[in-house]
Amino acid sequence: MAALGWLTPRRRSATARSVLAGEASAEAARKSVPAEEPAFPVLGDDKAAAFFDLDNTVMQGASLFHFGRGLYKRKFFETRDLAKFAWQQAWFRLAGFEDPEHMQEARDSALSIVKGHRVAELQSIGEEIYDEYMAERIWPGTRALAQAHLDAGQKVWLVTAAPVEIAQVIARRLGLTGALGTVAESVDGVYTGKLVGEPLHGPAKAEAVRALSAAEGLDLSRCAAYSDSHNDIPMLSLVGHPYAINPDTKLRKHARQLDWRLRDYRTGRKAAKVGIPAAAGVGAVAGGTAAAIALHKRRR
Repeated sequence: MAALGWLTPRRRSATARSVLAGEASAEAARKSVPAEEPAFPVLGDDKAAAFFDLDNTVMQGASLFHFGRGLYKRKFFETRDLAKFAWQQAWFRLAGFEDPEHMQEARDSALSIVKGHRVAELQSIGEEIYDEYMAERIWPGTRALAQAHLDAGQKVWLVTAAPVEIAQVIARRLGLTGALGTVAESVDGVYTGKLVGEPLHGPAKAEAVRALSAAEGLDLSRCAAYSDSHNDIPMLSLVGHPYAINPDTKLRKHARQLDWRLRDYRTGRKAAKVGIPAAAGVGAVAGGTAAAIALHKRRR
């Protein structure tokens, strides 16, 4: 039986060095478990609110372009303008960020289209257009974030360069508190084709959030803001809880440098690089190009 002694494990007493090794290993294992983040949003914190950018943050694509499609369907403008709207929307989805020149063209087109129409008429049409083109483009992940704030008893606002009438429709349909958006001038309930001030874009968004927070008695250090665009860094920098949602390249880099939270609800590796759903981007370009070609042939 002695020959089989090597099969029996030997019991050795722990040395001081082995005790030290064991304790060090246990401590390292304990530290490797990530600490739980404090609950956020904080339930019942009435000094906190959330501010959400709209285009590519709450909704895939640009709301103004979808609105333009709805107006075209209702004969608000000619077919030659539809190709421009289609291409701008395709470019926006491919690039994944706002180009000031494209956005200005879209706003100028929209202003010229609605000039002379009644505000009430556009508000009513906006409800229909939401159902036709926008409802299916809401990002479920971002919608869940907004709902978490609502469930915590906090107010939730859209903050967008889109016309305030469109933003208000979307906010209402999503059950949000309200919306801050670009205000088009109207006289006696009729659009003049001009803006009041300038588009609510970039620094203007930050000023709107600051003004609303002061009026509502909010503590910005306890508020949250969500956006996909580096253009909204001024707004994100105002609050204590900034989130980069589906971020463009510049915002992603900035967020990582400042340790901001990131959420990306797009799919595919390409989405992380260029800021679009991989399949959707190709489809948007193809669709926009096809629309332009079809319209060109039709005019000929």
